[in-house]
Amino acid sequence: MNDITIVTHDGNFHADDVFSIAALKCVFPAFNLVRTRNADIITRADVVLDVGGEYDPSLGRFDHHQRGGAGEREDGIPYSSFGLIWKKYGLEICQGNQELATSVDAGLVSTIDAIDCGHVTGVTTGISLSHTISMFNPTWQEEGDFDASFNEAVDFASRVLARFIASANGGISAKAIVAKAIDDAEDPRVIVLEKYTPWKRTVHALSEAALYVVYPSQSGQWRVQTVPAELGSFEDRKSLPKAWAGLNGTALQEVTGIDDAMFCHNGLFIAGAESFASTMKMVSIALAE
Repeated sequence: MNDITIVTHDGNFHADDVFSIAALKCVFPAFNLVRTRNADIITRADVVLDVGGEYDPSLGRFDHHQRGGAGEREDGIPYSSFGLIWKKYGLEICQGNQELATSVDAGLVSTIDAIDCGHVTGVTTGISLSHTISMFNPTWQEEGDFDASFNEAVDFASRVLARFIASANGGISAKAIVAKAIDDAEDPRVIVLEKYTPWKRTVHALSEAALYVVYPSQSGQWRVQTVPAELGSFEDRKSLPKAWAGLNGTALQEVTGIDDAMFCHNGLFIAGAESFASTMKMVSIALAE
């Protein structure tokens, strides 16, 4: 496959062309990358992205700078070259998992597209991933090699893309586990997980009754955590008892009457004990308050 030539523009680079190459590295084990604006080289290339003024996936052309752009999503976010590459190859990169490919597009690809196209409504301000990629460019005070810097940025983006896919896949896999735990709950107010699994989105989507989630920690003890009133909120549907706030060890054991109670966060959103049975006793006390 190393006889394939992929072309993108030379000079200053952005997140869309960097992530496009990172994505294509998942599809083509090896290829010849050329960064240029030379029309003859562009014409002969197998894949052209972010340059060339043409969008035709059947011909391997993925530019969005031409008049009229290259289309937009249903939510109005235009496609940059990364979005166009992902539209064609995302499902393959995600090994046929459409839900995963859609999740990556929604969480990563579309944000990079939005920033690249100036469609910043709803995009978080501050240092973004796109800004981070742009900082790989040599500054005006440096006599750096743009191509070498581009390769460094692609290596970084490849790692980010791989971890984003892994994280998104983990979130999707967690939904079924948490949904089953909700269905199996003896008390709908208390969701018990046999292993820690990302739970907040699924609990909010499927259970209005849940107040606490119980799960084992990585070190073997058990935890009880409050369900936030809203996703991302610091308010809880029902906080842990105020008398527990900030207590640890003996002090918490005296207040709760539970001999292996370990701690309660001062914010009253998480507490723990050595055993599952003791953690459930803490839950019973909290429910009764």
